[in-house]
Amino acid sequence: MSVRRTLRNKTQTFKGRISERIGRNTRNRRLEREGRTDRMSGNLKQSGNKARDAFRR
Repeated sequence: MSVRRTLRNKTQTFKGRISERIGRNTRNRRLEREGRTDRMSGNLKQSGNKARDAFRR
């Protein structure tokens, strides 16, 4: 897996976690939902890249 892709996906996951927590603490449902979406999207992209690399070898 490319280091650049890995960092980008982990950054998106981390950003999602932070947004979700801020939304939860401020009771902002929209921010919490966006954070959850970012977190899940980053995790899915990371899983997809891992699977792609497994089949390449």
